[in-house]
Amino acid sequence: MVYNLVCPGAALGMSWKGVFIKMATERRVVKFTYEDYKHTSDDKRYELLDGDLIMVPAPRIAHQRNSREIEFQLHAFVSENNLGEVFYAPCDVVLSDTDVVQPDLLFVSKKRSYIITEENIRGAPDLVVEVLSPSTAQRDRTLKRTLYALHEVPEYWQADTDAKNVLVLTLENGEYRVAGIYGEGQTLVSPLLPGFTLEIDRIF
Repeated sequence: MVYNLVCPGAALGMSWKGVFIKMATERRVVKFTYEDYKHTSDDKRYELLDGDLIMVPAPRIAHQRNSREIEFQLHAFVSENNLGEVFYAPCDVVLSDTDVVQPDLLFVSKKRSYIITEENIRGAPDLVVEVLSPSTAQRDRTLKRTLYALHEVPEYWQADTDAKNVLVLTLENGEYRVAGIYGEGQTLVSPLLPGFTLEIDRIF
């Protein structure tokens, strides 16, 4: 566990007593690491984002249904074509010592199978899918989008259970660009997986 404590008083010539008082009142910044994360309770799901431990609540039933359907079709395509492996939450993806996520679904190609370990995925998957819930949607759209781009996840899907659509993002020059937004009556295609199709009406 890393503690960052800022105490500018000493640099200003403040007495040691004054420094002590200043230290006691300064806000302490705590950054957790993967080692800390491994000791969290097995009864609750957490993610580690920029050193902050964030509890992930149990998803809604609609979320589970949507996730299951995407996983079923994605796994079938990947398996039939011998492309790699598909995993679903909870599965730790260790992007750095202070960033550990549990995407709803992820795909790791055969080419990148070396990132799969007995305990977790260590590195960026080829594809990450997040099924948005009211409690996580904002984080998935902003913080996680930035995080996945930073660690060079090539493709990122956001499946919105309320809007009933899927946003497909592809990485270009370090930033995500919209490859498509697929809604009712449409069929999703993936730049990463040529030949793969996903009928949106079967998901939501």
